[in-house]
Amino acid sequence: MRIVVVSHMSLKMEDVLDEVGPSEELRNFERIYHDEVLRGEVSSTTKFQYAWCLVRSKLAADIRKGIMLLEELFQNDRGDRKRDYLYFLAVGNARLKEYNTALKYVRAFLSIEPGNQQVLALETTIKKRMDKEGALGLALAGGTLLAVGGLVGVGIALLSKRK
Repeated sequence: MRIVVVSHMSLKMEDVLDEVGPSEELRNFERIYHDEVLRGEVSSTTKFQYAWCLVRSKLAADIRKGIMLLEELFQNDRGDRKRDYLYFLAVGNARLKEYNTALKYVRAFLSIEPGNQQVLALETTIKKRMDKEGALGLALAGGTLLAVGGLVGVGIALLSKRK
């Protein structure tokens, strides 16, 4: 059975990165995964479906676990599923705001399939988020410096009045 990247072409890439899967779906695939673990034989399809649900969780710990499972799948796969794993590794890392790692997976995917519009859109969205959060980080840092500077100024003024 071939696993294919879920088509998100009708969704904006922002929506793909913000999408949270239904908790019932996660519980269902988690149960199936653990049943197979207990039997001592987890299929790559089950592992992928569980990882896919984890990557779409709202919890960072779940996303990290999904990434770990996808990395295992990627390392052990000798077939044509690697592109699917790369895509969801990029999505998972982007969801964790680990943008440089996400872009590494995007580039790896694009080295296999350079014209993939979905992955090119993902790359653009990740870069926009990096720019936006970088600018926000600078603004917050600047605001913090101004606030600290203001407090220092007030402290100096208060000390001056005591003398």
